[in-house]
Amino acid sequence: MREKIKHARRLVVKVGSALVTNNGAGLDKPALDDWARQIAALRAEGRQITLVSSGAIAAGMQRLGWTRRPQEMHKLQAAAAVGQMGLVEAYEDAFSRQGLQTAQILLTHEDLSDRTRYLNARSTLTTLLDLGVVPIINENDTVVTDEIKFGDNDTLGALVANLIEAEALIILTDQTGLYTADPRKDPTATLIGAGQAEDRQYEAMAGGAGSGISKGGMITKIRAAQRAARSGAHTCIASGRETDPLLRLAAGEDIGTLLYATSSPLQAKKQWLADHLQLAGDLVIDDGAVEALRSGRSLLPIGVVEVSGDFSRGAAVCCRSLSGQEIARGLVNYSASECRRIARKPTSAIESLLGYVGEAELIHRDNMVSS
Repeated sequence: MREKIKHARRLVVKVGSALVTNNGAGLDKPALDDWARQIAALRAEGRQITLVSSGAIAAGMQRLGWTRRPQEMHKLQAAAAVGQMGLVEAYEDAFSRQGLQTAQILLTHEDLSDRTRYLNARSTLTTLLDLGVVPIINENDTVVTDEIKFGDNDTLGALVANLIEAEALIILTDQTGLYTADPRKDPTATLIGAGQAEDRQYEAMAGGAGSGISKGGMITKIRAAQRAARSGAHTCIASGRETDPLLRLAAGEDIGTLLYATSSPLQAKKQWLADHLQLAGDLVIDDGAVEALRSGRSLLPIGVVEVSGDFSRGAAVCCRSLSGQEIARGLVNYSASECRRIARKPTSAIESLLGYVGEAELIHRDNMVSS
């Protein structure tokens, strides 16, 4: 089963607050340097890595001299604002020494639930990855409200894995992995090497919440693995204090706990598109476009004859033949009004007609399922 991680080309790596701040003592810059070195080695193998890092609030607490995580929302947000400055600077320094550029991305869960913002975030992240940049993502704790109270970056890591269609999510923590019971309380607990992410028995084994520095705990990591599995991503939970954990996991070594998905990312996404989307409009397409879609290709503007409905970018629409038969459904890259303006036009004309080019395709084949 470790081959699932070994052959993953696009990975999301999440590191927790306890690791980033050395259990609250301050930013652990040697640890950041070490992760940067390992990520640089993986980049050299042709892999694309996105880093989701906790630590802004914990780093801010250290800078402000606070030993306990505050309960007041305004203090949490203040700590995040102070800590994010040092966190990003430390990462930038660490990766620059490896010859890699980084980009800071601050997200809220709302950014990934709104279709338009979801597609915007996806386009930005995939562009950065294609440019060889390492995106460093954190929750936007300075402006969010309930997310600070209830959210966690394990969940954010899973959402990012879904967003960019990563094949694997690696969660580095201060624990060795998932045990049959809480090893801090039960000396007979044994490490679980691998299992299906969707197996609900693991929630009962996950133990309680995290430390006073971290927000989540093992239960949030189990639920993150379940969420990542919905788009076919496999999750590995391992200790960030092991020697070269990222390199060893990427080599297929048996460390930590692997919670694997039972379907491929594309299969899971296609199933979601087929079963769960309410259609916001119709695109009537010509015979050439029908043939292209049935051959597994994307829908281009030139193949669209008619547009019906009032929808926004990212909405789910139906592609119909001239006779009215449903050919496919998918997530459209332009609004209804924009689709009408570029229908029957070549891709090269999009910029002159709209003033910008969002995507070359009206609906990308990866965001489409045949009917």
